[in-house]
Amino acid sequence: MPYVKIEVTREGVTREQKQQLIKGVTDVITTVLNKDPNLTHVVIQEIDLDNWGYAGEQTSVLREKGITADKK
Repeated sequence: MPYVKIEVTREGVTREQKQQLIKGVTDVITTVLNKDPNLTHVVIQEIDLDNWGYAGEQTSVLREKGITADKK
């Protein structure tokens, strides 16, 4: 029973995007590992920007400064 956890910042990921992630990951697990898609579990956890950080700062603070991960 494969279990995949995807963590993203809470920034407006839509229901449709989440469905695409779940389907895409399930398809890859099925194709690559030959696992039953009915036994593959995908969990998407959204993290508040205050609870996610990099470069020593909270993501919320970095966003306020106009800094994103690709600009560092």
